[in-house]
Amino acid sequence: MNVLDILEERGFIEAKTHDQELRELFDKERVTCYIGFDPTASSLHIGSLVQIMTLAHMQRNGHQPIALVGGGTGLVGDPSGKTEMRKVLTLDTIAENVAALKNQLSRFIDFSDDRALMLNNADWLVDLNYIHFLRDVGRHFSVNRMIKMESCKLRIDSEEGLSFLEFNYMILQAYDFLELFSSRNCKLQMGGSDQWGNIVAGIDLIHKMKRGQAYGFTSPLITTSSGEKMGKTAGGAVWLDAERTSPYEYYQYWVNVDDRDLQRFLALYTFLPMPEIRETDKLKDAEMNMAKSVLAFETTALVHGHDEAVKAYRSAASVFGSRAIPKDMLPTSTIPRAEAGGQDHSVPSTPMRRSELAEGLPAFKVFHLTGMANSSGAARRLIAQGGAYVNNVRVAAIDQVISDQDLVDNEILLRSGKKKFHKIVTEK
Repeated sequence: MNVLDILEERGFIEAKTHDQELRELFDKERVTCYIGFDPTASSLHIGSLVQIMTLAHMQRNGHQPIALVGGGTGLVGDPSGKTEMRKVLTLDTIAENVAALKNQLSRFIDFSDDRALMLNNADWLVDLNYIHFLRDVGRHFSVNRMIKMESCKLRIDSEEGLSFLEFNYMILQAYDFLELFSSRNCKLQMGGSDQWGNIVAGIDLIHKMKRGQAYGFTSPLITTSSGEKMGKTAGGAVWLDAERTSPYEYYQYWVNVDDRDLQRFLALYTFLPMPEIRETDKLKDAEMNMAKSVLAFETTALVHGHDEAVKAYRSAASVFGSRAIPKDMLPTSTIPRAEAGGQDHSVPSTPMRRSELAEGLPAFKVFHLTGMANSSGAARRLIAQGGAYVNNVRVAAIDQVISDQDLVDNEILLRSGKKKFHKIVTEK
């Protein structure tokens, strides 16, 4: 099966150039392809997962992916999809972020024996001679055409406008494609839908300067059924770094997705076979929740490893309860099937001496001390609004006393709203 067919079936492709020629290319040779990643932070978040999974599918189908970290373009900043100028980062900050992203991407892609490549465009961009670059490369770009690109139009129409620094971004990204085409025989660039103009610019530059043929395709911007951007929560972005978003919190994000998103997300964010995924359209109620547990487990295993996914699954089961997942439901998944419930391995907890609890503490103070609220005032508001629970019973008053009488098996379960949990743990 052609990898383009696989990616289209799973929902990865929105638009592409040279459809038939690209299919023939994949049929006749091992294709080198690339996606760029912006090093503006030391971790990627789940908004980048579609691109990461695209590279992984390419490798699994015998092709050579390149993960290009934008250490050079990161000094400029991509205006695509932005209404204001990005903060300009220092070389030291970008270098630190690049090193972190290299480590993170290695979880998804095998870089051994040149099965995939990790490159940094700072290697060829930082030392460019500006005059030579303008003469040899810049002359191939039409300003009239560039300002009509969606990535530029949004910024030009904004109050801040488009800086000359950012205006150069399209030229630099096109040059990246030219460099990879020349040095690595890379013929395909992929990216999000906001990168279409930049990708086409690179294809045109390769044709003009090398008389070569290159290709591109973009993936759709993934939103939830409610229209929200993927990975955005009340607490901020959902990161792939366990220090920023714990495996348990990551698991909880996925297990709480809308029922309408289940099948689409299984196709995008797991490697489970499509025939199994299509069977989920028959599920309802409790079975739907089981399938969402499989989704959460599989994507957590990809990001954090199988052991952490098992811990998150069992921790969620210990808090919310669960039923054993049938063997014929998404059978390729490695989720534990012979158990319901489980031990709590990764729900955040705070140790506390029994003597402290014996004296009793007001509820608002407990919720503040354990980090369930950012301040005493926030804890008071949470309780007043009916969003605070102790052992799944709503806290009735701001000064309600929490004491050792609330211990159940040496633990007290705190809950904020529907999804945020924390445990007070005492010695046995």
